[in-house]
Amino acid sequence: MNIGIVSTGVYIPDNIMSAEEIATLSGLPLEVVKNKMGIIQKPIPGPDDHTVRMGIKAAEKALQKGNIDPKTIDLVIYIGEEHKEYPLWTAAIKLQDEIGAYHAWGFDVALRCGTTIMAIKVAKSLMQTDSTINTVLLAGGYRNSDFIDYTNERTRFMFNLGAGGAAIILKKDHLENLILESDIMTDGSFSEDVVIPVGGTKEPLTVEHLQKGLYRLDVIDPEGMKTRLEQKSMQNFLKVIRHALLKSGYSENDIDYLAILHMKKSAHDFMLQELGLTSEQSTYLSNYGHIGQLDQILSLELAQESGKLQDGDLAVLVSAGIGYAWGAVAVKWGKQEGRTTK
Repeated sequence: MNIGIVSTGVYIPDNIMSAEEIATLSGLPLEVVKNKMGIIQKPIPGPDDHTVRMGIKAAEKALQKGNIDPKTIDLVIYIGEEHKEYPLWTAAIKLQDEIGAYHAWGFDVALRCGTTIMAIKVAKSLMQTDSTINTVLLAGGYRNSDFIDYTNERTRFMFNLGAGGAAIILKKDHLENLILESDIMTDGSFSEDVVIPVGGTKEPLTVEHLQKGLYRLDVIDPEGMKTRLEQKSMQNFLKVIRHALLKSGYSENDIDYLAILHMKKSAHDFMLQELGLTSEQSTYLSNYGHIGQLDQILSLELAQESGKLQDGDLAVLVSAGIGYAWGAVAVKWGKQEGRTTK
């Protein structure tokens, strides 16, 4: 059975934070922000750029590009962040209503910045096992930049967090942009390394917490986390990529384009080198920063606009999420005459 990508949509806020602003707020040298962290600028939310609202805008673009009647959508999966308009709120149902997907049902999923890869895997599985699910919309927004304290050195690796929305539409028996196989791995030893320490049941939010600015992302054991990540992270990226390719009947030598999240420049270059890829076979998101789990969809759109992604190419979408989770999914791009996937 073939599951293909019909279309994508991306919404980027107009508001921008420059590298110069990040340097000023954090006290870091400008060359560190630009060259080491790899940030020229990043979008940040405007007054109306709420999380789910940005996902709705992206979904509307994907529907228009794919010429999809929203009433033909069978399932809506929200792939955005938990930080949204209201707490304890099912965003997929709002998305469903706003776009007019009146015959669909919906639910939210979350794996931090690994959510999109995981949701694609879940959507494909549901479409393969349920004859009533033929068209699925995955959409969401992200603005975790709200939780960054630029004076907190422990969170400097998250100074690249931005804002935006993205959507992707999958369809059964769509012989174009075929979703091949995926691979995901998680390591719970990192599960409490990066948290917002207040506002949950362990430490309910108080006025004092707000006054002290404690309702921000923080790293509990920065040195321990750094040491453990250095031992595992890059190798786990490579593992999920290679496993997804192997399951799909390919190897890393077959990769034409790598749609990977924004990370520091040296790590990005290391990944390309290890996979035998050039800079023209990926897009470094220095003008966008890290828009969480939406980076892969943004990268696909930018690759199409720049001509880096052509019919017949093999693309691999790659993610990593706090917690920690690593994921990859292979996509055979373009029209595929008569091809059958697993």
